[in-house]
Amino acid sequence: MKEYQVVVYQEGMLGSLFFGSSKVDPENFSDFLNKHARKGWRVVTMEKDIRRMLLLWTREAYMVIMERDA
Repeated sequence: MKEYQVVVYQEGMLGSLFFGSSKVDPENFSDFLNKHARKGWRVVTMEKDIRRMLLLWTREAYMVIMERDA
């Protein structure tokens, strides 16, 4: 049997406020994925999303679907 988890990964709001938009830092995203991999999670799929923040700014986010054996 499999267990699934959906996680939304996004950077903080400060980059968006200061620069007008915020992109995901590859190093932080790798750390995030490796942290979950150590707990047995495997990425099944992910989707990139541009999210609005306070009507004027945007920030990049990823919806990550993971699975592991239950």
